[in-house]
Amino acid sequence: QVQLVESGGGLVQAGGSLRLSCAASGLFFTFKSMGWYRQAPGNERELVASISDDGSTNYADSVKDRFTISRGDAKNTVYLQVISLKPEDTAVYYCNAILPFAGGVTYWGKGTLVTVSS
Repeated sequence: QVQLVESGGGLVQAGGSLRLSCAASGLFFTFKSMGWYRQAPGNERELVASISDDGSTNYADSVKDRFTISRGDAKNTVYLQVISLKPEDTAVYYCNAILPFAGGVTYWGKGTLVTVSS
């Protein structure tokens, strides 16, 4: 029943910026953590950034100086502001959320495609 919906992906030139959004619907609780993963063709899905319920953040080394994750005022909403995009950032970006109960079940969105042209 939990649904995560991503938006904000698109085609941008190298050096450009995007703001990705993820929102969970039909919930009355706060996720333990929410984050973003990405997967390029032929590659494994990798963590980009995450934010916990206490506000602490974690970033992949490759994006730490360019990407910023934040929570919205609405519950279970998360954003990823990305700047100075590089062609190697091209991937499908997936929203991820972990329940604070039930053994920490993880949910995934369907993904939003980010394509960075050179």
